Amino acid sequence: MFCISVAARADKYTLDRSQLPQPAQEMIAKYFPKAKIAMIKVDKHLLKRTDYDVKLVNGTKIEFNNAGKWTSVDCKKKEVPQELVIRSIRNYVKNNGNGAYIVKVENSFKGYEIELSDGVELKFSKLGKLNGIDMND
Repeated sequence: MFCISVAARADKYTLDRSQLPQPAQEMIAKYFPKAKIAMIKVDKHLLKRTDYDVKLVNGTKIEFNNAGKWTSVDCKKKEVPQELVIRSIRNYVKNNGNGAYIVKVENSFKGYEIELSDGVELKFSKLGKLNGIDMND
């Protein structure tokens, strides 16, 4: 016989920016200065790790890790603020994107995943080297 113990996750929803770590608050203020918060989900996991999902009134969704560093910015059909994307990736999209622009960026320990306005998905290393292209039909 064995026993499985599961700790309950305690998700909390708020509109209070002060519930976010300071780096997350600063990122929103810098790159989305006029944005209004529609919802903040404070997602507590096991081992005291917490993630933050922020949804803005304009539909943009930003995910932050426990330290308040952004891990994903999805602007839906609008362009992601250029300063959030490293220069080599911005230059690649400018030179090879056929007029498309970045609408979503994910930042992980493996590298960056970029979605363009035309549906093409690009994968880059942390140094901005192209690793793959996925053409969505």
